[in-house]
Amino acid sequence: MFMKKLTKSQAKVFDFLKESIADGITPSVREICLATGLSSTSTVHSHLKSLEELGYITRTTGLNRSIRIVGEEKASQVPVIGKVTAGVPILAFEDISGYVPFPESKRKGRELFALNVVGESMKDIGILDGDVVICEKKPVAENGEIVVAMIDGEATVKSFYKEDNYVRLQPHNPDFEPIITDDVIILGKVIALSRDYGA
Repeated sequence: MFMKKLTKSQAKVFDFLKESIADGITPSVREICLATGLSSTSTVHSHLKSLEELGYITRTTGLNRSIRIVGEEKASQVPVIGKVTAGVPILAFEDISGYVPFPESKRKGRELFALNVVGESMKDIGILDGDVVICEKKPVAENGEIVVAMIDGEATVKSFYKEDNYVRLQPHNPDFEPIITDDVIILGKVIALSRDYGA
C-alpha cells in the first residue's frame, strides 16, 4: 500500500499510531514520545511530518488529536460535555467543551458522549484524574459495569451494583467509600477512555 520505506524510528511511531487509533485513542505528541522511547517531542514532530509527507498519515492543521492513518476508516467525533468526578460527586455541566475521536466501526450507531474525569477514586482500574471517559448513553446498567451516574444533580463515575432495594456505586480506591443510594439516574456506560500526556 505504501511506497516509501520507513526508518526504524518512523516505523515505531507509525506502529504505535495504528495500535492506538485502532483502540479508539488518537495519541498526543508527548504520549507518542513516552510510548516509543524517542528523545524529545521535537523528534516526534519531525517523524509525524515525515509520515505525512510520505503519505502514511494525514493531519488537520490546528486540530489536536487529528491524526488519521491513510486508508483507514474515518473516526467519528464524540462531544465532551463537561466533567465527572472519580471522587466526591460534582455538579454536571452540559456545555460542549471539545471533541474526542472514536472509530466509526466501534460506534455502531450508538449515541456517545464524553466527560473529563476529576479525582482518583477509580485509579485502581486505570481511570485517572484528567482522563476523558467515552460513554454510551443509556438509562440502565448491569452489575459490574462502569457507569456515569447522577445523584441529586451531581455526576460521578463508579462501578454499578444493584443490591436488594438500593444501588451501590463502588469506587476502585481504598481511600474512598462506596455510595449507597436508592435514588440514582444512570446517564451512560463507560466504554473507552482517552488520556493526554501533554502537547
